Amino acid sequence: MVFGWIDDQAEQRRRAGLVRILRPRPADSPLLDLASNDYLGLSRHPEVTEGAAAAARAWGGGATGSRLVTGTTELHTELERELADFCGFEAALVFSSGYAANLAAVTALGPHDSLIVSDAGNHASLIDGCRLARGTTQVVAHADPDAVRKALGTHEGPAIVVSDTVFSVDGDAAPLTELASACREHGAGLVVDDAHGLGVLGDGGQGAPYAAGLAGADDVVVSVTLSKSLGSQGGAVLGPARVIDHLVNAARTFIFDTGLAPASAGAALAALRLLRREPGRAARARAVAAELHARLTAAGLEAVRPNAAVVSVRAPSPEKAVRWAADCRTAGLVVGCFRPPSVPDGISRLRLTARADLSGAEIERAVRVIGEARP
Repeated sequence: MVFGWIDDQAEQRRRAGLVRILRPRPADSPLLDLASNDYLGLSRHPEVTEGAAAAARAWGGGATGSRLVTGTTELHTELERELADFCGFEAALVFSSGYAANLAAVTALGPHDSLIVSDAGNHASLIDGCRLARGTTQVVAHADPDAVRKALGTHEGPAIVVSDTVFSVDGDAAPLTELASACREHGAGLVVDDAHGLGVLGDGGQGAPYAAGLAGADDVVVSVTLSKSLGSQGGAVLGPARVIDHLVNAARTFIFDTGLAPASAGAALAALRLLRREPGRAARARAVAAELHARLTAAGLEAVRPNAAVVSVRAPSPEKAVRWAADCRTAGLVVGCFRPPSVPDGISRLRLTARADLSGAEIERAVRVIGEARP
């Protein structure tokens, strides 16, 4: 049978409790959402949705082509200027997704004969970037600067260290200052994904590299997503102008991909400007995460202390994690459910995302539902 092996894999997933399904949500859901990455509660903010609508009216429904042909509008360059300025970098380049931005950064900066040192807890997009790059990848222990130093010491020539700033599974932060120090000892570049830091960490949400004093450094490159704190869609790479120029000429996910839709660019720009006016949203998201963690641990649950807006709660097994999440949904609460192979350590979790717009009553309700539904 053609594709018969698919059925075998489907059965293996079923037996392991790892079947994934799509759940289309209505436009106006009655469920309390602690599963999305809308950290600042901006995806439905009137200014953000109007930014998207105005851009669509002005530029149309799509970018019409790759960025190097017709897909770059004045709106894209405006967004790039303001992103770079907000995060403290010389230049920025917008992509159609955060995934595409990470592939671009790693593949274009990890050429043949280079060494790529990758944290074991990195996001799939960074891992895939390492796989596609022509350099040699060495995976090192999670958040371990000494392991990074050891790996860099084995190589002569170009090298980069690749890491998330905030890891998406447990919400723990990378030791950015120590990683930068290790890189500088060996003349390596530091490439970090700040998807979960932008809008949450740093003064007013300027991001983890800014908070670590690394913004604008000539040996640091940062990728971000527009789909989390900024409530839109897309991604960007920020760094020295000569690095950004290199990506324009060498990054395949930039050269051969259709540009980001104008509506998404308009929404992201509106959200960025709103965040500048209301910097307290970042601190509020962190406060909500801290309160969720405190309440969950007080209820006897094994929750990881958050460094940003992600709070994870350990589950006994993949099957029980799925049932736990399903029971929460039945009780009116949507939570994330992370299982292998999405988790590098094989431990299943409920993954909660703190939102700046959550009320005290909603936090209390979420904790109560999770506690009552625990397996």
